[in-house]
Amino acid sequence: MYRFAIACSFFFATASFAQDKLESMLAAEIIGPKQTLSELQAYVDARIPRMPALTTGDRWLEDAEALRQRVLDEVVFRGEARKWRHNKVDVAWLESIPAGEGYTLKKLRYEALPGLWIPALLYEPAKKSDKIAVSLAVNGHDPNGKAAGYKQTRCINMAKRGMYVLNLEWLGMGQLRGPGYRHCAMNQLDLCGTSGLAPFYLAMARGLDVLLALPNADKERVAVSGLSGGGWQTIIISALDTRVTLSNPVAGYSSFRTRLKYFKDLGDSEQTPTDLARFVDYTHLTAMLAPRPLLLTYNSKDNCCFESGYALPPLLDAARPAFARLNALKKLDSHVNDDPGTHNFDKDNRQALYKMLGTHFFAGDATYKNDEIECAKEVKKIDELTVPLPEPNADFNTLAKSLMASLPRSGDLPQEKAAAMQWQSERRKELRAAVKFAELPIQAVIAGKGEDGGTSVIRWRMKIGDAWSVPVVEISRGKSQGTTILLRDAGRNSPAMITKLVQAGQRVLAVDPFYFGECKFPSHQVLFALMLATVGERPLGLQAAQIAAITGWAKKEFGGETPSVVVDGPRLSVAALVACASAPGAFEKLRLINSFGSLKQLIEQNRTVDQMPELFCFGLLDVCDIRQLVAMAAPTPVQFVEPDSDDPFKGLSDWYALFGVKCAPLAGAK
Repeated sequence: MYRFAIACSFFFATASFAQDKLESMLAAEIIGPKQTLSELQAYVDARIPRMPALTTGDRWLEDAEALRQRVLDEVVFRGEARKWRHNKVDVAWLESIPAGEGYTLKKLRYEALPGLWIPALLYEPAKKSDKIAVSLAVNGHDPNGKAAGYKQTRCINMAKRGMYVLNLEWLGMGQLRGPGYRHCAMNQLDLCGTSGLAPFYLAMARGLDVLLALPNADKERVAVSGLSGGGWQTIIISALDTRVTLSNPVAGYSSFRTRLKYFKDLGDSEQTPTDLARFVDYTHLTAMLAPRPLLLTYNSKDNCCFESGYALPPLLDAARPAFARLNALKKLDSHVNDDPGTHNFDKDNRQALYKMLGTHFFAGDATYKNDEIECAKEVKKIDELTVPLPEPNADFNTLAKSLMASLPRSGDLPQEKAAAMQWQSERRKELRAAVKFAELPIQAVIAGKGEDGGTSVIRWRMKIGDAWSVPVVEISRGKSQGTTILLRDAGRNSPAMITKLVQAGQRVLAVDPFYFGECKFPSHQVLFALMLATVGERPLGLQAAQIAAITGWAKKEFGGETPSVVVDGPRLSVAALVACASAPGAFEKLRLINSFGSLKQLIEQNRTVDQMPELFCFGLLDVCDIRQLVAMAAPTPVQFVEPDSDDPFKGLSDWYALFGVKCAPLAGAK
């Protein structure tokens, strides 16, 4: 009885320790809350391309054209977008509505890509000349979209000056608001291997098609202007489409390097698209306008983003040499608004545009005036400008659903061992390329130790590769029978799970990989993840590489036995599967709790990149789904505990049998 009482006392003391003290020991700081952020800033900054030293104007024109084609071919038009690129624009001209003196107003819609129609308004000058200058008016993050008063005023003024003006709606704004048009939903297309940037680009390019097909449209005088997100659109289409001959982005962008320092400049998915910064920074895009007229407009007290004091100088510094080499410095201009100086395209900024148009489009016209023409009474209400659209109209989500229907393209699993191994080898190469998986060296330093009641806690600071620090907490009691690496979407602090594993004789390594737990950014979470992807890396591949590196270290550190991995949460479940599939033999076994059954669920549930940034890895679903990841992981046993769906795992018993493994990745119970 006495021995039994001692045993009970020991057990309850252990449980008490786990619940009362383990949580605080797990939470103890190892790398600090800003370490991952500072490492990402340094990592990304080193990979953002710099402007080359310019020798001659002709050489820059050649270099700019080469960059233009690489961005179009390798960033904008990937996957199905290659086909969209060559579609002819389909235009539906609709009713004309009452307008003011000197112009008419027509409603229209045009098809940017199959099934996606853009509502627009054409402001047409009443008095026409033999050659009519044209302008594409884009807008930013304004819920009123094309009906925004300041935008209507700009369009009316240009039409009264004798220009065709196309006022188009932006995805996610005005008539195109809705959950399927959210900008953070564009990454659903990325997941399928088709550029989510393409619909944004094609909406503008098709708008230029509409303008330049108008009677007497002057191909030598083609302007684009816009505020904020419209400023971003302006520099993108102007740099990449040389049909644009005058550009006025307003408070719309800054260099990627600037954004790493001024967090309010970090842009949405479209502003930081996958792989753009492999080829160009926004400094390059700015210089690529040379020798075409460019007016950079910024606001001195901008309360949104892109403040003139820090955003404008790097762009001018990059552009001036290009314009100078081409004897076009007079075509590069800038304007800073001080009154009100906030985020605006109000009268002062509009008049800077009118002046630029007068200088380059209407030189010698003595009747041209730079001052704004009063037209407040001609600005219309939003319902007056509504353009009928077909039902349904495509959006990011419906396009992604269509794309995913034939994915992944890896085909059926072979039923013979030799063919199965060949399939694994080929798919594994594709997977590693898609996620940018790399085998990274690892160094481990003890950051602290603790022990109480026989339970040992060691805090490790892991340096993985040349760039990344990862915190790891080792928990053990007595002689361990094996090592289990624990990963949780909610972070490493899980006393209950750890206590169970330790009581089962396991040494536990609780890990916070990139973007989780202590490695989470203090703010602007997803926007920094997008920065990593734009320089050509993938958050998912980095997480998988860190997990694989830690399993390799643990095997060496603890006697040569391969560790097991337990994951709680859908996001890190995918990362662990990618690690297991990319690094065969790295895991003894893999147990996944609350995993997705399929990556297609992200699209079916209309999930967005801000919720699960690493899972929208470009082209991942094109290469494999969860089922194929499990097949690549064989012969490592994979068990799913309460997955969203067990359908993808049915039939894999026979696949595992090919590798001499009797267990199969069947759904279990907690």
